[in-house]
Amino acid sequence: MEITGLEGKVAIVTGAGRMRSIGRPIAVELARAGCDIVFTGTGRPPDRYPEDEKAAGWRDIHSVADEVRALDRRAVAVVSDVRDAGAIDVLVETTLSELGRVDIVVNNAGAARGPDRVPVVDMDVDVWRNVIDTNLHGTFLMSRAFGRVLIEQGVGGSIVNISSIGGKMMSACTSAYAASKAGVHALTCAMASEMGQHRVRVNAVCPGIIDTFRMDDVGRGERWEQMISSNVPLGRAGTGEEIANMVIYLCSDQGSWISGQLYSVDGGMITGR
Repeated sequence: MEITGLEGKVAIVTGAGRMRSIGRPIAVELARAGCDIVFTGTGRPPDRYPEDEKAAGWRDIHSVADEVRALDRRAVAVVSDVRDAGAIDVLVETTLSELGRVDIVVNNAGAARGPDRVPVVDMDVDVWRNVIDTNLHGTFLMSRAFGRVLIEQGVGGSIVNISSIGGKMMSACTSAYAASKAGVHALTCAMASEMGQHRVRVNAVCPGIIDTFRMDDVGRGERWEQMISSNVPLGRAGTGEEIANMVIYLCSDQGSWISGQLYSVDGGMITGR
């Protein structure tokens, strides 16, 4: 099947600065499909880069910009914080001044795994707030700001929220993360109902275990292999490119009659949800 309808479109992808990630391949594959790309990162200092990024001479969003430009597409790299409504207003202004429009919004920025993975009774309030603010409020603020632009432009568009099967499984010791992603699911479906009249599609992609930096706390040895064999029927972790493929489809002409859906891309971990 040939994917069409993305040539010359403008896409914004949040959280795209990591070398081993979901955001980077989404940005690159959208560019490969014909989009000009605006993408954001947090502006983390180089001393916080993992060792493989340091060894590769990685430069966060600026390295991703090089990849996009190598595909003969325009790239605008912006340090931004999805939790900050004012920063998102600046991001809207930058996008419109640099590229003139927006057609696709991919809400990918997410809070890192860490001290949130505890029982509710042991949860620090600030840890809870950071996860909710980043994953749910950030998606809301981006969708509100860029949704207004999509409505004003009057030619439709696509919003894709990168969620997680965690928002469907709701496992123990994931309360903040699960609540944030379940909230993203509700936001996705409600906004799809609101935006359909403007020909704007709103969907969520729910990855399972993806081999990215986010899983580095697990390691890649025996513990990793046991986790995969115990949980993933297809017997391997997914890749960022496989999530990007679903995003590309949802934003294309071929996905033009899909809205309000929560797609699990997880190697079979969840069935029937």
